Amino acid sequence: MTGAIDLLLSVRGHQRIPSDTKEFHEATKRDALMRLKKDLDHLLETVEESRKTGVQKEMCGFEALYHRFLQEDGPSVEWDRIEKLPEEAVKDYSTLKLPQEAHIRDMLDKLVVVKLNGGLGTSMGCHGPKSVIPVRNDLTFLDMTVQQIEFLNKKYNANVPLVLMNSFNTDVDTEKVIRKYKGFQVQIYTFNQSCYPRISRDSLLPIAKDFDIENDIEAWYPPGHGDFYQSFQNSGLLRKFLEEGREYCFLSNIDNLGATVDIKILNRLIGDDRQGDKPIEFVMEVTDKTRADVKGGTLIHYENKLRLLEIAQVPKEHVDDFKSVKTFKFFNTNNIWARLESIERVLNAKTMNMEIIVNNKTLDNGIRVIQLETAVGAAMKCFDGGIGINVPRSRFLPVKKTSDLLLVMSNLYSLKYGSLVMSPQRMFPTTPLVKLGDNHFSKVKEFLSRFANIPDLIELDHLTVSGDVTFGRGVSLRGTVIIIANHGDRIDIPAGAILENKIVSGNMRILDH
Repeated sequence: MTGAIDLLLSVRGHQRIPSDTKEFHEATKRDALMRLKKDLDHLLETVEESRKTGVQKEMCGFEALYHRFLQEDGPSVEWDRIEKLPEEAVKDYSTLKLPQEAHIRDMLDKLVVVKLNGGLGTSMGCHGPKSVIPVRNDLTFLDMTVQQIEFLNKKYNANVPLVLMNSFNTDVDTEKVIRKYKGFQVQIYTFNQSCYPRISRDSLLPIAKDFDIENDIEAWYPPGHGDFYQSFQNSGLLRKFLEEGREYCFLSNIDNLGATVDIKILNRLIGDDRQGDKPIEFVMEVTDKTRADVKGGTLIHYENKLRLLEIAQVPKEHVDDFKSVKTFKFFNTNNIWARLESIERVLNAKTMNMEIIVNNKTLDNGIRVIQLETAVGAAMKCFDGGIGINVPRSRFLPVKKTSDLLLVMSNLYSLKYGSLVMSPQRMFPTTPLVKLGDNHFSKVKEFLSRFANIPDLIELDHLTVSGDVTFGRGVSLRGTVIIIANHGDRIDIPAGAILENKIVSGNMRILDH
């Protein structure tokens, strides 16, 4: 059977299937789908009665995703059919107008803020949800988000709710943490994204034997942030907010500290800067691509629609074209504004058709599995009147690694009502490029132990640190600084040191005597 499965999986590449194998291929697909339905029915028998309705909805979503995975032949985008972006497709942020102060409260009362909160902090060596990692002044991502929204609500006497999309990995811990915000002027809602079974790459069937997720957590996964739309509707929150008269949601990753509510963008959607009779249904915030962003998704025009193009969809022979800063000038920040009424319409019409990301993994026990995922921005093509807005780089400040953490903890930024504001002393708007060695800096605890305090980075362009390196108090880094301690060596940068356009290598150790 494995040979048939490998043939089936070759569909996910960019080769069309030869006609002489088509009949065999169709039979394999039918067989796989029938066997999956049987397996899902068996799994559903193990669900406790109180959860059955919700789980059945989720499994319907999974079955539809799986069916599309089997159906799709060849690439989702034919390279030669990508068209040049129309002139009006991407608006420049600088052309947006500030609303009149008197209208801001009404606009905010039509908004819902959604944060994607499904990720764990394991890649940075932390336990529990990533959103509870302290990033600045002992404040976590979640603390800063709540502060930002409370500030808006207090300043304008508004009622912007915060919605957290959790996963089964983060739900329990998040529910405990949000109790501490009870006294804040922010209504917080949570819902869980779907929980789908991982599929064996060999059999194309779920590896789970029952719905006891906690006891077999490796057999299950959250299917990417594209699952937001369906899970949001399933939770009942989409309908609730529509009934309250809310019109738009602003959605972003909780670890993007630049993704704050922007009054100018909101004004373009529902304020006095709105243009034309038709509402804008979908906005993707993009920003100028740099050499550090070449793998990020970009905006293209295809079949008369704006849509997201991810590197996974690009044929191998065109990957260099995709990475070109000249050809594709923008990349997706994953800050999305979507009209609630339009989300409901597209879901009810069953026209939410996002490209499937096939994520191959090998589990600790050696089992090779497939996760079928989707990306939230890929829904753009399903909406009418979508636009891109080219926003300043300051709206894209993700913390994925400790190198990002170094920047947000430094004097490059000050903290104002939960928002990070770049220092006016910084001469250029871009942030420095920082690369910290994985072996000594990748985990938060070890990273923090290597700095007596965070160096002055105001005049830094580029920093590379590799090996066993520590920094004393009051160090200043300027221009391009490269510090490399070879294997077995250690470098201690002394307190008060000023390194400007310097390469430091070898062994430099300061010992007490």
